[in-house]
Amino acid sequence: MKTTKAIAALWLAAFSLAVQAQLPDFTRLVEEQGNAVVNISTTQAVRRPSAAVPQVPGMEDEEVLEFFRRFIPRQPPAQGGGPTPRSESRSLGSGFLISTDGYVLTNAHVVEGADEITVKLTDKREFKAKVIGADKRTDIALIKIDAATLPAVRFGDPNKLKVGEWVVAIGSPFNFENTVTAGIVSAKGRSLPQENFVPFIQTDVAINPGNSGGPLFNLRGEVVGINSQIYSRTGGFMGLSFAIPADVAQDVLKQLKEKGRVARGRIGVQIQEVTRDLALSFGLDRPRGALVNSVEKGSPAEKAGVETSDIITTFDGKPVESLSDLPRFVGSTRPGTTVPLEVWRKGSARKITVTVSELPEERVAALDKPRPQKSAEGQPNRLGIVVADLTAEQKKEKQVSNGVLVTEVRADARADVRKGDVLMALVQKGQHTELKTVEQFNKLLASLDKNAVVTLQVKRGETTAFVTVSGLTEKG
Repeated sequence: MKTTKAIAALWLAAFSLAVQAQLPDFTRLVEEQGNAVVNISTTQAVRRPSAAVPQVPGMEDEEVLEFFRRFIPRQPPAQGGGPTPRSESRSLGSGFLISTDGYVLTNAHVVEGADEITVKLTDKREFKAKVIGADKRTDIALIKIDAATLPAVRFGDPNKLKVGEWVVAIGSPFNFENTVTAGIVSAKGRSLPQENFVPFIQTDVAINPGNSGGPLFNLRGEVVGINSQIYSRTGGFMGLSFAIPADVAQDVLKQLKEKGRVARGRIGVQIQEVTRDLALSFGLDRPRGALVNSVEKGSPAEKAGVETSDIITTFDGKPVESLSDLPRFVGSTRPGTTVPLEVWRKGSARKITVTVSELPEERVAALDKPRPQKSAEGQPNRLGIVVADLTAEQKKEKQVSNGVLVTEVRADARADVRKGDVLMALVQKGQHTELKTVEQFNKLLASLDKNAVVTLQVKRGETTAFVTVSGLTEKG
């Protein structure tokens, strides 16, 4: 009996040692790199409302609302018996030294609107910092303290990261300085709502308010990302954290250091995702690329010959696999650069050369709501909608040269369109047909099989998009 227990004890000890041998040891990494991580606190005079949490399109339903939070805890101004001459809001975040002479990288939202920035080192020294430059589009800021012979991190290549690989975060969650948390890479190249220029690294590393701007290390002690956002219902950690890749950060900080701002490219197109149904309609082998639903007048794309309904499949030799790829590729291209494009047009691939221009600092697209249209008499077609020919006045008002006007949408309509929309073209099996009259449109529909997959080019206000319809009603 004793022999059996002894053998069991030895087996458990051996198993424990084997498990420990397989688990990573982060102690050396923290000892070598922890001193380069800093605590950042800011003060801001209360003279403007604090920024609201950005709304995520398509997630208005309270029961399914799961939004991304930028996570900096703000302390409200002290309340006294009467008005004070200087009320302040305080916020906390993290950052890390990238050079021995005091340059610090952090998130733009950590220092946004700050009147005073204080950087605290692990040896308890504190320095006032100035902002060298900040880029809201990637949420990266470069700040500087007046010091020398400081510890500094070294950067790694986030492209070499593998899903499942161990990573470590160091920061100041809830102002607990130099807190170390670890986890794995959950996914790479994540696209988040309203974030067009960053292919985020998703991890399950515990990240909380105050971790913003802190480094994400690989096991070699190299910074591979900047912790930036969490996905949460509560505002606290729920297992989904997102970091800005280090290569994106390095490109941005270089420009911030040189010019204090970031110059990005643009070609002047509005795009949408290529779904499986759209790929089928356009005769593409599989869902890939970015579908152009409008081309801005006078833009580089128009000058290069890019057309509405083109699917951009490569940019500067890089494959565009999804909608989110193109803005990143174009945005990272220096203005004035001439690059090759490959587009899928009317069933075949074509090569185009475009000269990239510069994206303005703040580019806001104003969308006009369609004016109510008087209902026209007519019978619904095989899509369950009633359409009318456009008058010359309507064409001028809607700034179109062709199309048919949706005047009524029945309850059983197959197409996701609205009254007042203009249907400009129909695409089926790679064939793109401009719509000019009601008679022509309804004849096209009548000639199709009931299981046909068709795509409509729809103009709504100033926005153009492609809508796919799978299946038609029986012929009348």
